[in-house]
Amino acid sequence: MRNMVKNLALAAMVLSIASLEFSCKKDGEAKASDKPVDIDLWYGAAVTEAGPPPEDWIVKQIVKEKLNINLSLSALPSSENDQDQKINAAGAANTLPDIFMVSNKVLPRLVENQLLASVDDMYDMMPNRTSKLYDADAKAFTTFTVTEKGKSVQHSFGLAQPGSIVRNEGVLIRKDWLDKLGLQVPKTTDEFLEVMKAFTFKDPDGNGKDDTYGLGGYLEVSATNEGLGRRFDPIMGAFGVAGTWNLSSAETAGLNVLKPEYFDAMSFFKQIVDAQVIDPNWLAYKKDDFRAAWKQGKFGIMREQNAAYSSKSNYAPFDKNFPDGEWLIIDPPVGPTGKSSVGTYSQSYRIYAVSKKAADAGKKEAIAKLLEWMSSDEGYYLLGWGEEGKNYVKNADGIPTAEGLADPSQAYTQSAAQPLTQLRNMVYYNSDIELASRYPNYITDVSKKEIHGLEVLRTMQSKPWTACIGQDKMPQPGADLDRFYNQGIIEFFTGTRALTKENWDAWIEEFKKQGGEDWNNNAINLAKENRYIK
Repeated sequence: MRNMVKNLALAAMVLSIASLEFSCKKDGEAKASDKPVDIDLWYGAAVTEAGPPPEDWIVKQIVKEKLNINLSLSALPSSENDQDQKINAAGAANTLPDIFMVSNKVLPRLVENQLLASVDDMYDMMPNRTSKLYDADAKAFTTFTVTEKGKSVQHSFGLAQPGSIVRNEGVLIRKDWLDKLGLQVPKTTDEFLEVMKAFTFKDPDGNGKDDTYGLGGYLEVSATNEGLGRRFDPIMGAFGVAGTWNLSSAETAGLNVLKPEYFDAMSFFKQIVDAQVIDPNWLAYKKDDFRAAWKQGKFGIMREQNAAYSSKSNYAPFDKNFPDGEWLIIDPPVGPTGKSSVGTYSQSYRIYAVSKKAADAGKKEAIAKLLEWMSSDEGYYLLGWGEEGKNYVKNADGIPTAEGLADPSQAYTQSAAQPLTQLRNMVYYNSDIELASRYPNYITDVSKKEIHGLEVLRTMQSKPWTACIGQDKMPQPGADLDRFYNQGIIEFFTGTRALTKENWDAWIEEFKKQGGEDWNNNAINLAKENRYIK
């Protein structure tokens, strides 16, 4: 009896194992037989005149084998207007692809017509890519308020990744002059003014001549930097009025010149002018004059662009003239209420949206998996430079280069290889790898200093800046108003107008009558419509 029980138990165990094996086999067969997910991608080509990636592109093969995705690619038209028309037509016909590049102009319409899927949950599905490409500003840029079940809620309806390099200027000071005079790096506006005076009147270069000034600059006026222009934005930033526009919130949005703090900034700059500690040629200098002046040791504080200061050819004249000279990148001055800013910046974004149709078909997770792979090391280099050993090799610092390839005609820099990197804008994020070749390290010819080009850029970017996303899209003033604005500001520093509160208020009222008030109001409305302010 005991043996019979043992035999029955053994038989049951064998049956159980067999059943488990059969079950596992069936599961495995099901997984192996899963159909690939078809994903249609409409992309913005990196080089519009080059052709699309070939049908046997290695990226498609890898995506099929590793991700079980059939990737179908279509390049959008080269002009933004044509792109918008194509997307609008597809939206109207409800034939939008699964994922596609879309302009900020068209995005709101697609959201309003409920043609897009929210991408809120996708950020966590692709942590590596999100950490590289989608910061808080990027997420906010594609966030809309919509109505769900009678309630207002906010969702992100696009994946916005950075385009151009921003925050690439900085406040620089002559460290060798500070050391010569026994001074510390200034922090507040008052401290900056005292250092400017010392640089002007205490012979910081030790040549026995009265030929130096504290501050240098010129009138680099533009649509985003009216008035004194961006060279003097660190002064204006200390009072919270850097740049033409304030787009930080719906409550504060508008022209900075209309804000009370603008007069305070003007008053401080007038102190600098009246103290004669600014290079007196600041009203006459053009860009080339300004850059020649700092290389000739005319002044000790300035705002300058990273490459214009630190690239080998640009730094060489200063190095030759002042082998012992040294510039230091410092924080911009802190104003009386604690504000500080090198200036304003507006990040451009490339936006990719996911159609609601794709989400309804259960494709969102596969799309996230595809994008996450694109930002992996394998995807990043393949999309960015092609195949290692064929289209590029890595130098000793791990930077892709075309040097040393067996067939130079296949280098990623050559037209023959351009179709292989048509999607590189989907993975580039201005990383050190991408920028190292543009801003290399080098040893100067005369002083033998080691200049770290990329480190200069990163240091400048780390300083306080004021985000003003959309400032470059703001409406322009008419020619007469623009002339009244810029000439009027300068008149307060040339003696034509006395800078008193009474005179300033009178000028502001005239500015409003000339069209300034309408310009301000129209711009605020445009900014709200385009979600530059919320």
